[in-house]
Amino acid sequence: MQGHQKAAALMVISMGLFAFEDVFIKLLTASLPTGVIMACLGIAGGLLFWGLMAARGIRLWSRDLLHPMVVLRNLGEAGCAVCYASALAIGDLSTASAIIQALPLTMTLGAALLLGEQVGWRRWVSIIVGFVGVLLIVRPGSQAFQLASLLALGAVAMLTVRDLATRRVPAHVSSDALTASAFLATGLAGIALAVFQHATVRLPAGGEVAYLFAALCFGLGGYLSMVIATRIAPVAAIAPFRYARIVFALILGVVIFGERPDALTLLGAVIIVGSGIYTMWREARRKRRDSWAPADHAGNVSVMVDPPRRDLPEERQDTGGPAR
Repeated sequence: MQGHQKAAALMVISMGLFAFEDVFIKLLTASLPTGVIMACLGIAGGLLFWGLMAARGIRLWSRDLLHPMVVLRNLGEAGCAVCYASALAIGDLSTASAIIQALPLTMTLGAALLLGEQVGWRRWVSIIVGFVGVLLIVRPGSQAFQLASLLALGAVAMLTVRDLATRRVPAHVSSDALTASAFLATGLAGIALAVFQHATVRLPAGGEVAYLFAALCFGLGGYLSMVIATRIAPVAAIAPFRYARIVFALILGVVIFGERPDALTLLGAVIIVGSGIYTMWREARRKRRDSWAPADHAGNVSVMVDPPRRDLPEERQDTGGPAR
């Protein structure tokens, strides 16, 4: 199998594993408060990654984790996890998965408004069209409107904060430390949510333990598959395969939870996917053009204003972390 084909297959597998992780989280919400679920998964994942770091002789704690951009990144990660899990608890898996795929659009918008990145009219049009797709799913003011849709939008906003902050994290902060701290931040956010919910504190029992273990395994499996995929092929070549998650979510939502997305929801999902793929394609073209820019009149070679960090797996630059 060619490198790009193998990477594409791994990305599709990764999205399938993430979709199954969402299934087990949604199943858990039937008997456990959302905050307790997030606390268990976040703390377990954080301790696991810190254990792997210790086994490899990597420092578990560094003052780098107190850098404002690392703190902001972790706050975005935790906020996304809480919003997304809450959306799964009260809404449809397929709807939440479709809305969360608007991230490439909000990332482009945020980079333009907050980081000063130049965005051409084609990408502006794709952003507008993509948000039309989101409105077709959310439908504010109609009988089809659900609070879960707003929570999913909140998760998108938090993911955007996380990924914009990631672009400003110092290059010497390791991806291992970022991953471990993101999991632990999610765990702490889960504890805070459990307190806010006045949740009864108890240890998971029976099938709940099995579901938590399955969610953790599927989530870590999806993360590792994504890391491997982005190390053997350029992100631009495999990023569109991330949208396979919507297909998995639709199938699992119908088969396991009996969901029946209506025509407008499906149309909105298609519009979001199409706009997102086009936006990523235009972004990849821009980066290739900038990286091959000719020297200026003073003999200096033009470079990208915000070059990607090479110490992080490429997907961590836009999508990494427990909540993805």
